Amino acid sequence: MITSAHNPKLRLIHRLLESRRQREREGLFVVEGEDLVQAADDAGVEPVEILRAGDDVEPELLAKVSTMGHPPRVMALFRLDSLPRGVEPVSLSLWRVGDPGNLGTILRTADAFGASVALSSGCADPTGPKALRASAGAIFRVPLAGFDEPSGKRVALVSHGGQLLARLDPGVPVTYVLGAEREGLPDDVVAACDETATISLAEGTESLNVAVAAAIALYEHRRGRWALAHGEPTERGQTP
Repeated sequence: MITSAHNPKLRLIHRLLESRRQREREGLFVVEGEDLVQAADDAGVEPVEILRAGDDVEPELLAKVSTMGHPPRVMALFRLDSLPRGVEPVSLSLWRVGDPGNLGTILRTADAFGASVALSSGCADPTGPKALRASAGAIFRVPLAGFDEPSGKRVALVSHGGQLLARLDPGVPVTYVLGAEREGLPDDVVAACDETATISLAEGTESLNVAVAAAIALYEHRRGRWALAHGEPTERGQTP
C-alpha cells in the first residue's frame, strides 16, 4: 500500500491532473471516481493502473491529489491513444471552444446522438479533469478527430443571418461547425463552410451557450431525418 505523499505514482498523478502539457508528454491521463472508471470498463478501455483507496493507497493521500470536491474511492491511469478516434456520418467541429465544462457537455451530447467531435487547436483538453467529469464517461465512446477531418457538407452555426436551422436538411455526412460563445466563428472559417444556419431565438437574445447550440443542432438533425424517413411533414417544407 502507498503510504507516502512522495510516492512516484502519486506525484505522476498530480502532474497529470495539473498540466495538459504533462498529459501530452507522458501520453497518459487520470480518471477520478468510480463512475468514470466503470464507464471506461464498459467501453472496453483498459487502464494502465488503478489505485483504490484503502487497498492500494491510503485514502487521505488519494484525496490530497484529487481535483474532486469529495475524496474519490478510485483513480485510474489511461493512455491517450486508447481513446476512440474517427469520424461519424454526423459530426461537430469545434473552433477554439476553450471551456472544459462546455467541451465535456458537448461530448456527452454527441454520445447521445451518435456523433463524433472534431477539435481545432485552442480547444480545451478533453482529458482534463473538468472536461472528463462533464463528459460523464462519453470520452470513452465518442470518436475524436481534428477540426478539418470530417467530410461531407459543413454547416456553420452563426448567431444571425443564416438559414433557420429547423428548415435546413443538409443530409449526411454532415458536420456542424461551432465556435465559442464570445468570439464565435471567424469569417474565414464561415467562408470555408458550405452553408450557414441560425437557431431561432427570442427577440433581443444574442446567442446560446455553445453546448446548448450543439445539442439543438444534433436534435434538429435527428428529428428532421426521422421525419423524412417516416414520410411525415417537416419544417423543411418536404413531405416524401
